[in-house]
Amino acid sequence: MNRSLRIRGLLALAAVALSLYIALTVPVQLGLDLRGGTQIVLETRPTATADATATDDADADTETTDRIVEVLRGRIDALGVAEPTIARSGSNRIVVELPGVQDPSEAADVLGRTAQLTFHQVVGTANSADDTPEPLPKRPRQHVLADESGQLLRLQTPSPSLTGNEVKEATARFDQQGGAGWHVTVDFKGPGRDGWARLTGQAACHAAGDPSRRLAIVLDHKIISSPQVDPSVGCGSGISGGSTQITGSFSADEAKELALLINGGALPVPVETVEQRTVGPTLGAQAITASAWAAVIGTALTALFISAVYRLMGALAAVALACCGLISYAALAALGATLTLPGLAGFVLAIGMAVDANVLVFERAREEYAVRHRPTSRSSLTAGFRSAFSAIADSNITTLIAAGLLFFLASGPVRGFGVTLGIGVLASMLSALVITRALAEWALARTFVRRRPRLTGIAHTGAVRDRLSRRNPHLMRHPRRWLAASLAALVLAVAGIALRGLDFGIEFTGGRIIEYSTATPVNPDQVRTALTDAGFPRAVVQTSGDNQLTVRTHQLSNTQAAEITETVGDLTRNANKIRDEAIGPSLGKELRQGALIALAVALGAQLIYLAARFRLLFGTAAVAALAHDVVILIGIFAWLGKPIDGVFLAALLTVIGYSVNDSVVVFDRIRELSRRDRKAPFSRITSQALLQTLPRTVNTGMGAAFILTALAVLGGDSLTDFALALLIGLAVGTYSSMFTATPLAIELHNRAQNS
Repeated sequence: MNRSLRIRGLLALAAVALSLYIALTVPVQLGLDLRGGTQIVLETRPTATADATATDDADADTETTDRIVEVLRGRIDALGVAEPTIARSGSNRIVVELPGVQDPSEAADVLGRTAQLTFHQVVGTANSADDTPEPLPKRPRQHVLADESGQLLRLQTPSPSLTGNEVKEATARFDQQGGAGWHVTVDFKGPGRDGWARLTGQAACHAAGDPSRRLAIVLDHKIISSPQVDPSVGCGSGISGGSTQITGSFSADEAKELALLINGGALPVPVETVEQRTVGPTLGAQAITASAWAAVIGTALTALFISAVYRLMGALAAVALACCGLISYAALAALGATLTLPGLAGFVLAIGMAVDANVLVFERAREEYAVRHRPTSRSSLTAGFRSAFSAIADSNITTLIAAGLLFFLASGPVRGFGVTLGIGVLASMLSALVITRALAEWALARTFVRRRPRLTGIAHTGAVRDRLSRRNPHLMRHPRRWLAASLAALVLAVAGIALRGLDFGIEFTGGRIIEYSTATPVNPDQVRTALTDAGFPRAVVQTSGDNQLTVRTHQLSNTQAAEITETVGDLTRNANKIRDEAIGPSLGKELRQGALIALAVALGAQLIYLAARFRLLFGTAAVAALAHDVVILIGIFAWLGKPIDGVFLAALLTVIGYSVNDSVVVFDRIRELSRRDRKAPFSRITSQALLQTLPRTVNTGMGAAFILTALAVLGGDSLTDFALALLIGLAVGTYSSMFTATPLAIELHNRAQNS
């Protein structure tokens, strides 16, 4: 025992020391929703030419996206954004994160433009944009574009003599001597040198003043310069040297942006912005502060609670909880994971859920102390760890399944929640099975503690267990009554969904949501009227507190979003935009489908695991109870008019993992009691299992409730609905694990026996 105690002590000390070192030396990466900035998701839109030449669609999409990533990386570097991130997501999406960028319109314009630079011969002028002659044999097709002054020119196409691919370098320069202002010098490479000479030589064959002596330089189907070839250039000889100047009324910024686009290269195919999120640094700082306070206060309340219930063992478990938080933070930093706002909530929640393993051990230790002959606190604790291990392992694995599904099936901040939740679960197991045990065994070896067993908190059965033992109620005497109550709750939930409908967030419907912080209170009705007059009658306006205003609309352009901001600004002083999110309809549909797949896979994965670990009967009962919890939680949010968004999905999957924890603990006890007495009625065994696990269920629920209540009250608007969903899920899941899953298991067992 002493040797094993030393080993556990060394492991605990090493884990805490290493975590402390990492926490002090390696900074954790904060997501844009915490540090402020802009995230843009781009999606490729293959052209007809690309579709025709692609031999393998998947490989072609991946290769094209990789080329676009390289082009965009050059453009982002030229923008001068500190610590930008650009990465491919799937075969045709690119995620760009720009910390500190609060006006995404300019960045999105630079990133999303195809920058297809072409050089055309002008073949004449036109009277209107429709003045495009029909193609004749041996005559190239032509089209009409307006030049810098607005004059319509007819250009030769579709085979321009040059493209941006032949450009070596473009430089923005200021002509100090000639006084011509800013211009862009373009140097050609390889075949581009001969192509430029040939194009200018053809134009030089026309007389001075003839429109055909002009060349049109076109960027993204817009003429940016259409100079005449200098009279000194001879017909057929052209301009040698492979260099030219793009002149015009450029400002310094315009000239530099043009050079940036040309140098960045042409994107192989057009791209479309399907998602755009902007978070102000103030909102991120407030979220960090609010979550930190929620973590401190919630953890402190949880520590006080378990210390009051389990005395010395509870106090040592509180120390282990602090170590769990340290280990989780260090793991995030060491893995380079990005901590997002939902991830921060998952970090706080994991600490609250870490109470469960400690409570399981302490309750089993109390039981062992009550039934042993000449018990000691130390032997009871050892037996408690041994007896509780299977329930701890099964319950945490089910939560890990939910966290893994969030990581693989979700996206953005919700995916970060899955990462932190998974890390927190693993850290909680290490905390309970190694750190708590090392501290507890060291304390119980002290003479002072051995002489005062009541001080340990496990040398008695507890008031709740004593009262239940005296009354010994047969809770499962009428299981169908409990099922009827669950059915009634389901009917109410479905009625809410049918009558009130579901308020899907923009993640699932597409659209735009803009949040403002105002210096003075705003009347939402006045804002709705003003936005209707401005041409946005479908805008949904909501206020939060006195100084926050949220506007949710259908899909908008950046210009339309600016109009909304201007309209809101006219109604109040200092309307600061602190959040701006836009999601395209195609992405919203995809996320909606992904949410349904995530739920289906979550329920299926739980069924498979529980059937493998227990019996198909138990797995079926537990998954039916999970479906019951999901429908009720969605129904309550429907009655309350709360949004169903990505954060709600994270809460829903967490509820699934948390709810199955309780069912696993009950089923583990049923399995244990069934092995002891194979002749006892199944309903009586389940009733005893519920009574024996009820103290653990209550104490674990109370510990998690402190954390979630602190998040709901102190976490700010961004986390209120999230914490509310988890609180509702905690209550519903606790009830269903005892009074839905268990009576359903009895009914299934009886039917199997009678068939």
